[in-house]
Amino acid sequence: MTSHLDTPEFIENRTFDEIQVGDSATLVRTLRPEDIQLFAIMSGDINPAHVDPEYARSSMLREVIAHGMWGGALISTVLGTQFPGPGTIYVSQTLQFARQVRVGDTLTVNVTCQKRFEHNRHLVLDCVCTNQEGQRVIGGTAEVLAPSEKIKRPKAVLPEFKLAETKRSRYEHLLSITQGITSIPIAVAHPCDFQSLKGALLARDEGLVDPVLVGPEEKIRQIAHQNDLDLHGCTLINVPHSHAAAEVAVALAREGKVEALMKGSLHTDELMAEVVAKEKGLRTARRISHVFLMDVPTYPRPLMITDAAVNVEPSLEEKVDIVQNAIDLALMLHIAEPKLAILAAVETINPKMRATLDAAALCKMADRGQIVGGLLDGPLAFDNAVSVVAARTKGITSAVAGQADILLVPDIESGNMLAKQLEYLADALSAGIVLGARVPIVLTSRADSAETRTASTAVAVVMANARRRKAASA
Repeated sequence: MTSHLDTPEFIENRTFDEIQVGDSATLVRTLRPEDIQLFAIMSGDINPAHVDPEYARSSMLREVIAHGMWGGALISTVLGTQFPGPGTIYVSQTLQFARQVRVGDTLTVNVTCQKRFEHNRHLVLDCVCTNQEGQRVIGGTAEVLAPSEKIKRPKAVLPEFKLAETKRSRYEHLLSITQGITSIPIAVAHPCDFQSLKGALLARDEGLVDPVLVGPEEKIRQIAHQNDLDLHGCTLINVPHSHAAAEVAVALAREGKVEALMKGSLHTDELMAEVVAKEKGLRTARRISHVFLMDVPTYPRPLMITDAAVNVEPSLEEKVDIVQNAIDLALMLHIAEPKLAILAAVETINPKMRATLDAAALCKMADRGQIVGGLLDGPLAFDNAVSVVAARTKGITSAVAGQADILLVPDIESGNMLAKQLEYLADALSAGIVLGARVPIVLTSRADSAETRTASTAVAVVMANARRRKAASA
């Protein structure tokens, strides 16, 4: 015997022979903001009256309203799922729209049979939508071919659909971290392709930086001309090739003439070789490392991944600096007591797995004050680091597990793959920055878009302004 809980919900029609004049069906639905957004996405109707609150406030409507055909779709829902239901074929529909539907309005859709035609099994149905105050919103008449055979089917289980911010809106949100701070001079090493040059100019247009473009001047101007890019406000320093561009850009930073560096279209090794040079580079007492700052649509907070670009297979000693660099950046970004998860394949210490031993040592070093400013835990597998449910399932009690702000990866391979997977498979927005040098360095892939480069620049600007404040208070 099947219990009530195990009985699936069914969708069942009413045939032509079962329907009499005066029979009716009702559907009640409340309009939510996401209903308007979903309808706009599905239909392509982005009339600002429906999707632009600022426009709506300035219009006679005062607020966004539903698409007229959202109510029409509810009528279609009744016809296709209830009355007559599956097997019904639309013949015609008339609609008159009496009032707008606003967010929070509850529509009652009532469909009533007015006429039956035996010769062709057609029905004429009166269709009325009223709001929560009983006011008529939509009215009309539908003619349908009613089903002749009884149909009873389990209700289809639809895929879960979750609205997320667009990449553009998340990009703009990331740039908001620079509100209220001043622009900085930045040296762009060899911006000799469209994306790297556009990235610097976008950052300029956002009021983030004053670009110093270091590279073959004729080539830079040619790229700008070919792509209709305006070089106003930029300083150009002419050098013959990418090696010279890296050398001059680093020298500008070392001499204090710029407050940050940005990698252009040259290889990472070319720029970083100049950065780490003992005599002429930008070394400090701290190990140089890289952080990806990522906005992942499915994760509720910004996520930092380190190191996925500079240190190939860091030792325990090097990981101490990598961790401290990332914590310091998180604090500059106003993440209070950043939570750092030390990743490994397992969440238990295994003497044969170096990553787990390093994790245990790093946690103890944090306990003893050798690493400060953050909360560390590890080893943690990736699922335990980002999912509270996964951590609880495995019996892990931790203030970090499931809500990490920073992920310390074991090596460059795992980190690079993780960051690229999030970017390309999870639609994450990423920004890349090099830490531990005298100035922040925007280090992005040559495949990165101009927007990604600009987002990375925003992080560098926050760091440079934090250093200004620290120097002023010293």
